[in-house]
Formats: sequence, structure tokens, C-alpha cells
Amino acid sequence: MNKLRLLIVDDESLIREGIRHGLASRTELEIIGECDSGELAIEAIRSLTPDLVLLDIQMHDCSGLDVVQRIGVDQMPAVVFVTAYDEYAVQAFELNAIDYLLKPFDEERLLRSIARARERILLQREGSFSERLRSLLEAKEKRWPERIVVRNGERFDLVPVSTIDWVESANNYVQLHCGTRVYSLGESLTSLEGRLNPARFMRIHRGRMINLTRVIAIHPMFNGTYEIELAGGLRLGSGRQYKEQIQTILKN
Repeated sequence: MNKLRLLIVDDESLIREGIRHGLASRTELEIIGECDSGELAIEAIRSLTPDLVLLDIQMHDCSGLDVVQRIGVDQMPAVVFVTAYDEYAVQAFELNAIDYLLKPFDEERLLRSIARARERILLQREGSFSERLRSLLEAKEKRWPERIVVRNGERFDLVPVSTIDWVESANNYVQLHCGTRVYSLGESLTSLEGRLNPARFMRIHRGRMINLTRVIAIHPMFNGTYEIELAGGLRLGSGRQYKEQIQTILKN
């Protein structure tokens, strides 16, 4: 191998810039491209065939695991995941990925991760990469996060999923309603829905999702709509297209 051909995938421009700056002096590396979305990453991986991808776990259009799924674990190059997940998720990545970078990370941590990935690639362990990625995709189907990481100024709040009463879409963000506290998360409602256990959380409206454990009553309204009453007395209206989902609660 000559230079390690690297693709950077992250929807935060500051993160991409920091990686570029941190690796600028490394002559053994060649940054062949940057992507700010999962869809662009899929195109770039297929067309540029990088040796290594620094891959953001959570992007605005899809997750890094979705990218792996679309490419296929056998065709996927080596991966270092970039994540703002909590310790529980990081442990899973550590077992199944070449490495991970937990945001925010410094230049020293970045260089250690690249060195580790380069060593693995030089040892031609692509077969084990595929097995690790396959295991991680299987884990995605079985494990659900216990906490949601929310950026709060200069810090990250770790919000227990069990404390979320309901979730509301707010343009490009969602608001997590946890009792009297409300957290703003830079993620779409559809994306968050895919990360939460469907046995615990249900979409009842284009812009709302509820924690099923908080439901104490369901009130039929008009044209196949309902009002869902949560513990504490709050009532949330449903959309007509979610009639069947709500009826499953009544049947169960």
C-alpha cells in the first residue's frame, strides 16, 4: 500500500474541517473526498473506492449503519465510526468496529485512530472487517439506546430514553418532552423514530411520537382520529393516517 486513501463523512462542517486540519501533515494519507450526507457517502464510496472511511453514525438523512447496509458489508472499506453516542453504544462500536471517535475528539485521538486503522489494513484483515460490520448491523436490530445525547451549549446532556413522554417535530429539530423539561435535538423525527424501540415508542402524527408507557387513555374523535391522553393529563391529537397504529394499542 502506498498512501492510505481516506474519505471523510460527517454532516458537521466543523468536524470535517477539524479532521482535515489534524491530518494535513500526514504524508502517508490522502484525503480523496468529503461528504456531508449518507447519500453522498454511498456515491463516493462506490466511485472513489477509499481504503478507509471516517463515518459519522448519525446524519441528517440517514445513519452511518444505513450507509454500511446500502454498500454491503463485503464491499464496505475499513470504517472508523465518528459518534456522539453515550458510553453504552460506544462499547458496542468498540467491539465491532475498527475504532471509534467520540465527539468532541482531539488531534491526538484522531491520529491514534488512523494509525490503528492503517495497521489493520496493512495486515489485510478485510475479511474480519466484514464480520465486524455484519455483527454491528445485527446488533442494530437487537439493541436500543438507553440514553439520547443532546448538545447543550458547550456540553452534552445524556437524556434517559425512559424519561421521554413524547417527541415533537420542530423544523429540522425534534423536541424531547421529559416531564417539565424540554430538550432540542438536531435530528429529524423520522431518524429518531428509527433509533427508538418500536415496542416503546409510536408515531401518532406526522409531527408527534409518544412513549407508549405514558398512555393512560385514548379518546376517539372524528374521521378516524384520536386524542391520546398521557400521564399528567396532556392530550395529543393523532393523524388520520395513523389510525391503524393506534387501534393496535386498543387491541393489545
